[in-house]
Amino acid sequence: MPDFQRREMAAKLAMKMVAMFGDNSDGDEEEGKQGEGAMSSPSKRREMDLMKLMMSDYKVEVVNDGMQEFFVDFNGPKDSLYQGGVWKIRVELPDAYPYKSPSIGFVNKIYHPNVDEMSGSVCLDVINQTWSPMFDLVNVFEVFLPQLLLYPNPSDPLNGEAASLMMQDKIAYEQRVKEYCEKYAKQGAAGPPLEENSSDDELSDDEKSDSGDEAVVGKPDL
Repeated sequence: MPDFQRREMAAKLAMKMVAMFGDNSDGDEEEGKQGEGAMSSPSKRREMDLMKLMMSDYKVEVVNDGMQEFFVDFNGPKDSLYQGGVWKIRVELPDAYPYKSPSIGFVNKIYHPNVDEMSGSVCLDVINQTWSPMFDLVNVFEVFLPQLLLYPNPSDPLNGEAASLMMQDKIAYEQRVKEYCEKYAKQGAAGPPLEENSSDDELSDDEKSDSGDEAVVGKPDL
């Protein structure tokens, strides 16, 4: 999604938030209480958290203009084996968010003991077990995911091969991580979501068909 569209969507969300919570700039206690009550609604909290994420420095691509599924570009944390890598993270918000944790997965491959190599699903205790409504989406990308990549836990693996290699041959493990970063996580390597790739392929096929039709039409009669 281009930056101007991202800003436009964030602005629309901001307008919806103002409409829902009202303007409490006058400090009216009654309105303040109403705003707190509105915050208890999961749907409104989703909108607020997504707006906050979109207004940050992260690139966010929503799916079908919805608010429950979107992609976020995530840079490997500084001073980690993953520094310099860029991953597209798929986020799905359950109906009960923020009382239930978001579902998170890597779209492009990453070599990590706590990330399933095939599905990209994340084994993240903070997200799956100790999630609190006090956390928001920005916390996921500024705290939880960086901690996951900085401090992998081979004792609770989703990628058994990576966990075993990390414990048995750390040098080989670090080399494998860097190879995956170079192959799958360079700037632009994540590419668009799979749905977009599929649409592009179909468009290419249509264009080829149109081109073939034009060739037939332009062929003189014998």
